[in-house]
Amino acid sequence: MGKHQSVSIRQISKNRAEQIGYYRFLENKSVTVGELVRSLSDHCVSHVEGKHILAISDTSEINLQSHVGRLEALGLGVVGNNRDIGFYIHPTLVLDAANGFPLGISTVKLWTRDINHQDKHERNYSQLPIEEKESYKWLRSADETQQCINVGEAKMITHIGDRESDMYEEFVTVANQDNHVLVRARIDRRLVGKTSSFYTYLNQQPSEGTYTVDVPADARTSRTAREALLIVRRAMVKIQRPDKLNGQDYPPSVTLYAVEAVEVNPPPGQAPIHWRLLTTHQVVCLEQALQVIRWYTWRWRIEQLFATLKTAGLNLEATQLESIAAIQRLTVLALSVAVRILQLIQGRDNPNLPATVAFSHEQQHCLSSISPTLEGKTQLQQNPYLPSSLPWATWIIARLGGWSGYKSQKPPGITTLVRGLEQFESTFFGWKLALGKLVCTP
Repeated sequence: MGKHQSVSIRQISKNRAEQIGYYRFLENKSVTVGELVRSLSDHCVSHVEGKHILAISDTSEINLQSHVGRLEALGLGVVGNNRDIGFYIHPTLVLDAANGFPLGISTVKLWTRDINHQDKHERNYSQLPIEEKESYKWLRSADETQQCINVGEAKMITHIGDRESDMYEEFVTVANQDNHVLVRARIDRRLVGKTSSFYTYLNQQPSEGTYTVDVPADARTSRTAREALLIVRRAMVKIQRPDKLNGQDYPPSVTLYAVEAVEVNPPPGQAPIHWRLLTTHQVVCLEQALQVIRWYTWRWRIEQLFATLKTAGLNLEATQLESIAAIQRLTVLALSVAVRILQLIQGRDNPNLPATVAFSHEQQHCLSSISPTLEGKTQLQQNPYLPSSLPWATWIIARLGGWSGYKSQKPPGITTLVRGLEQFESTFFGWKLALGKLVCTP
């Protein structure tokens, strides 16, 4: 993370900021959120050269209501229910389109809603220009990601969003020769030259085949984890410009490709998976339709990122910092840690990935020195992976986090890896101190 790379997982822990000196750093007004975001972007750029990458954006809230009595009033805002105190984050997670592996964060937007925030209907929200709406975050993130990734000379970018990003403006302003859009449709739009609407027309297309996808559990919607069988349809559609945009500098229509994936026989009491996807990528056969679905399923990576930030991992919302500005700085730093956790999880069984995607060469030397202390005497208790591979490093971190090390056991998850990284960073600090690589000043 550039010059802020030394700021690590330890300052995320509930009571550690004051203990290890990060409190002053996070409260330092000369350290801006923009500067920290640029460090994230710079780190991401170094991993994208020559790749087709997926830029997945989404929004989450940081709810600080439990701390309302001690937080400084300056910068306070409300979150989703318009009552609880907190702020919003809108990061863009960059993945390798070839395998879904997380490469970093290209941009992050943070904002607060006014304490007296009004409902959309009360303030005639639909009549506002896109630049004055919160939904402008999708266009802004895409633009900033293009600027970031172009520096790293990525081969192509596909911008992916959930239903909230289904906006005509995105299709006609973001897409170009090097940038594509893939979103889950939210609006049953009018089609040029068709009497039926988009939803009806797509559903009338013949089935192209089926696709099986692993659906993760979601406590918010009571969704159970399962393997879902999906029927796949596709069509080329010409979307008509919405009436609210007439008179603005947008083309009267845009040609897109649509893919529908509908779950067959979901479990009793479970709503079926039903995705209608719109993309600027050409989809003229089943193989291309399945590729689009596969890319969209990797959008779950950003949900996993948010889970890692919160109670499942770093417990960011339990911070003891007292100003919103400091907590926002902490949030950007926490995102870098959360990405590393995702990298360890996604790469724990891929021996082709080098450890350098998550650890510096110096950190790998430290990992090598402590690895023998974590291995047992039998073959089953040895690290089974090649040194300097990412699974090799993940095995060590997981052992530090309390994992048994046996492949027959459940693989290490977020909580174990967070504990392991925290332990490693303490060990790494001592290792550098012992080797004289750190200079301590009063």
